[in-house]
Amino acid sequence: MTVSALVMAGGKGTRMSTLQEKPLIEICGTPVIKYVFDALKNAKKIDNIYVAVTQQTPKTAKFIEKFPAKITVTPGKDYVSDMGYATQTLKLGVFLAIAADLPLITGEIIDQIINRYENCGKPALTVAIPIETKIKMGMSVEYSFKMRNKDVVPTGINVIDGSKRYDDEWLDQEIFLLDQPELAINVNTPKELQIAQTLLANRCVYSSQLKYGFS
Repeated sequence: MTVSALVMAGGKGTRMSTLQEKPLIEICGTPVIKYVFDALKNAKKIDNIYVAVTQQTPKTAKFIEKFPAKITVTPGKDYVSDMGYATQTLKLGVFLAIAADLPLITGEIIDQIINRYENCGKPALTVAIPIETKIKMGMSVEYSFKMRNKDVVPTGINVIDGSKRYDDEWLDQEIFLLDQPELAINVNTPKELQIAQTLLANRCVYSSQLKYGFS
């Protein structure tokens, strides 16, 4: 199975204390949305990529024009409403929705999520991470819920059958608890930006060591 990807890139980023559009905030010199886009391009199970922007992110829309992605403008009401609007407007079938602020996400993790969706037998899948992993990585937690007596946090990644009625009350969903540190890192505050900067810088050093045979 290959699916479309819908990158949600319409957020204001009000907690970042910057006039920069949130998807374009740079981490190690690269806009955060570019990391997400690269991971999607590296995923074997993603075919088309759509980016949902709003009137609040015009520079993001301009930036995305240089990549093989299709842009759709949503009303900017809220994350869930905008996702539903994009689903109906684009007439999406099964798609992976992902927030634009996950700089450590990888193609391998995306493929793992889609594999889980293929086998769950439900029209929707929500990816969650243990709350202790978020806290350990220094991330803030806005919302959590219980799963088998464990506190978990949604990661901002879902797989949804868009041909079904898009309404959380109507779609039966699987919760995929995936304890991957890469899923714990999103960028909502200056502190989280600094953590992401450090982790990505370390990743670049490690990749260079592997490339040139150092350890």
